[in-house]
Amino acid sequence: MENTTTALSKKHILNYGLLLGLVSVLFGVIIYITNSYTQQSWVISIAGFAILIASIVLGINGFKKENNNLLSLSQALKVGIGIATIGGLIGAAWMYILMNYIEPDMVNQIVNAAEEQMIEQNPNMTEAQIETAIEITRKFTSPGINTAISLIGNLFFGFIISIFAGLIMKKES
Repeated sequence: MENTTTALSKKHILNYGLLLGLVSVLFGVIIYITNSYTQQSWVISIAGFAILIASIVLGINGFKKENNNLLSLSQALKVGIGIATIGGLIGAAWMYILMNYIEPDMVNQIVNAAEEQMIEQNPNMTEAQIETAIEITRKFTSPGINTAISLIGNLFFGFIISIFAGLIMKKES
């Protein structure tokens, strides 16, 4: 029984993780094509979060259905974090490729947009304050840091989503 459950969880982790990764890349391509990556929009953040939630919840629910409608919290965590890991790795790889090869000037574009927004929102900032803020922005938008933050965020939120989904859908024999 345990081998069947393990194989079943691997199947759902792989399928829904790939789905999450592909949808995340497609979403990233849309953001890139529409040049929306220079603006920090809450709509884009919510849409990305909704994609993560949907993928994990659907994956956990699919596992439960194929597991005779049984689901423990640990199984939900395993499936959900697995999905978030695979999807996050694919999404992070896309982001790294985008920022290093497709649009290598992306960091400068993001930093310039952030500087304009900062000056517009805080006209009393000194030149030193602006420079400090720009350097921090540049560090956090570098390809390596951005990729790492993306993956860590996916895992963190995947863990939280999996806990809630597991608690809601939990049904043990």
